[in-house]
Amino acid sequence: MRAMNKKSIPLLSFFLILPFTFLAQTTFLFQNTSLSDSKRVDNLLSLMTLDEKVNALSTNLGIPRLGIRNTGHSEGLHGMALGGPGNWGGSERAVIKTYPTTTFPQAYGLGETWDTELIQKVADIEANEIRFYTQNANLQKGGLVMRAPNADLARDPRWGRTEESYGEDAFLVSRLTVAFVKGLQGNNPKYWKSASLMKHFLANSNEDGRDSTSSDFDERLFREYYSFPFYKGITEGGSRAFMASYNAWNGVPMTIHPILKTITRNEWGNNGIICTDGGALSLLVNAHKAFPTMTEGAAAVVKASVGQFLDNFRPYIYEALKKGLLTEKNIDDAIRGNFQVALKLGLLDADQSMVPYAGIGVTDTVSPWNKPEVKAFVREVTAKAVVLLKNSNQLLPLNKSKLKSIAVIGPRANEVLLDWYSGTPPYAVSILQGIKNAVGKDVEVFYAPSNQMDKATQAARKADVAIVCVGNHPYGTDARWMVSPVPSDGREAVDRKAITLEQEDLVKVVIQANPKTVMVLMSNFPFAINWSQENVPAIVHLTNNSQELGNGLADVVFGLVNPAGRTNQTWVKSITDLPPMMDYDIRNGRTYQYFKGKALYPFGFGLSYTTFEYSGIKTSKPTLTDSVLVSVNVRNTGSRDGDEVVQLYVSYPDSKVERPLKQLKGFKRVFIAAGKTETIQIPLKASDVAYWNVEKHAFVTENGKLKLMIGSSSADIKQTMLMNVE
Repeated sequence: MRAMNKKSIPLLSFFLILPFTFLAQTTFLFQNTSLSDSKRVDNLLSLMTLDEKVNALSTNLGIPRLGIRNTGHSEGLHGMALGGPGNWGGSERAVIKTYPTTTFPQAYGLGETWDTELIQKVADIEANEIRFYTQNANLQKGGLVMRAPNADLARDPRWGRTEESYGEDAFLVSRLTVAFVKGLQGNNPKYWKSASLMKHFLANSNEDGRDSTSSDFDERLFREYYSFPFYKGITEGGSRAFMASYNAWNGVPMTIHPILKTITRNEWGNNGIICTDGGALSLLVNAHKAFPTMTEGAAAVVKASVGQFLDNFRPYIYEALKKGLLTEKNIDDAIRGNFQVALKLGLLDADQSMVPYAGIGVTDTVSPWNKPEVKAFVREVTAKAVVLLKNSNQLLPLNKSKLKSIAVIGPRANEVLLDWYSGTPPYAVSILQGIKNAVGKDVEVFYAPSNQMDKATQAARKADVAIVCVGNHPYGTDARWMVSPVPSDGREAVDRKAITLEQEDLVKVVIQANPKTVMVLMSNFPFAINWSQENVPAIVHLTNNSQELGNGLADVVFGLVNPAGRTNQTWVKSITDLPPMMDYDIRNGRTYQYFKGKALYPFGFGLSYTTFEYSGIKTSKPTLTDSVLVSVNVRNTGSRDGDEVVQLYVSYPDSKVERPLKQLKGFKRVFIAAGKTETIQIPLKASDVAYWNVEKHAFVTENGKLKLMIGSSSADIKQTMLMNVE
């Protein structure tokens, strides 16, 4: 054989590899990336056996015979969930810590940042770890379909899953939902980094009886409130997947509701996955009593265009086929969306070199959760989520150079609590440790978890300042399902029965011993802390779960970060301020849009270490026809740099239909240096101020006056003006 020139080897190698690559790409038509998505899925369905199609009604997107690797679902409301209290990923308890993932504050805390760019980056980091775990040969955990974000609205603080929501306002939640979806799916025009499967469609905000209750409200509230974040998540964010909720809407269980097909698919364009919630098929029959048999129920679910079961379904699907209750075409129609998602993830491509995310965990093998920049970002997010609720006499920030001792007290001081949808963080910094990290060896830190044998009192008395850390436990200190021993606690499957804080008694004891007390409220939802608001000089709120909890909080307490978190829910003073739990008509005094009482902390509220002055509100055009820019000058009149969350609300003085008292229609979190003035511009679209006209079956904009209100919360409006809408 003739000897070859070394320079010819790469060229020969290219031609040796090319035919195999080409053949792999064209073995089946569905692997041909030059064809339309629809034709690729058509071809795939034509090649599948009936058994493969039935199997595709699970969360398994793989078909080994056709070279399509499997991917399932992962949980990820605030970081990819592996291990953790829910034992996600099937890890054995003894080895849970071998599967760490970056762990951010709970979704409720992320919502309190009011920062869409931040939220998108959170989701992008999560998507990196999803790819890393699913593609790394030594790990292969989780699935590329991420059950996040939760686009449900926290209409009532008693809801046990308030922690999973971004808040009570449809506009705010829609913007954060869109940001999270975009972060999960990435910015590549052809492929997704991971798939965003939103939860839980629709109006799933009572846990007690959720398996059989009906959330009842009219079409306008459906369009303008409850479905709005999902609508935006699909049409603007690009999500092509969601989970149907357990409950019914107006008497029809969501698992089989006609709107799954008529609205979410036909109107909004969700051509991807619709899945049930866990065990929903069984509950459809045994709790809702919608069908006499599981077979009939399974057939109805598939016909409603649900393509994935989180349940035991196979024997019932085969029986339904045998009895003629279901056809193979019904299954084709239902699972078609599953493979649209698989296609976007690159799973139908034989040549993975075209998928820009295929190297994560394969060629790029540095664990994302160990990267210093990721850890620093979690710390930043945690600090930005802190809401300063009270700060009398500028007790905060603390000047550590003037302190000799600090008492850190309370049941939440020396732990980082994970919730049911958390993974296992690579490390966790408690508040106690974060304070110690911040003050170093020059300041003595006393610690008392409780006032047992007067230990909290003693620690507070001998310290210059006391920091008392109280709040709820994400699953009530009891891992048993449907158990939450403390009435003011709530979790999945259990709604709260109280909104007062039992641990407020500890706060009373500490402040009696030391008037210089900072209350740190660690909670997944609002509490009626009326006594504390009246008597404690400084109160901060943040949620559980962050691996950088202690460091992030310390950054705020000691002034490295100026707090700018904002409440994303109305904090009422009493449980009697709330309508009945099962009243889903928010017009009956629910949320800031309709609540006429005096809130403990209004929606959008949060203090700063500096002050801001607003002036010069104006619009780019005198009339709103399509869109305008609403601008306002904001001056930092204090001595510290800081973020301000500028909020735009509207009301409708000329409206001929019932409208809210006010509605959030724009916001922007901006950094403003001390002494500087920034002109903040917030876009306002005509579609943002439309209402749903039932007769026309469309969003309609009313001609007339529109009142614009800009301020620092829903109750603190700084500038107003009227403009015409045409």
